[in-house]
Amino acid sequence: MKDFKIKDEYIKLGQLLKACGIAGTGLEAKEMILTGEVRVNGEKEERRGRKIYPGDVVFAENEEITVK
Repeated sequence: MKDFKIKDEYIKLGQLLKACGIAGTGLEAKEMILTGEVRVNGEKEERRGRKIYPGDVVFAENEEITVK
């Protein structure tokens, strides 16, 4: 479990995956999301541009990230 602090009101899901080191590129993040490998607050998410806010929990690649 990791905490990730954002500077703005929100961060897009694809950007979060790259910033946390889960995805190396935007394309890799997109593929992970489109193949159903990413969950946000326990639900499968297929939108790379999904806005992630403080308090959201993202699960991908056996990592749980809590956004602060």
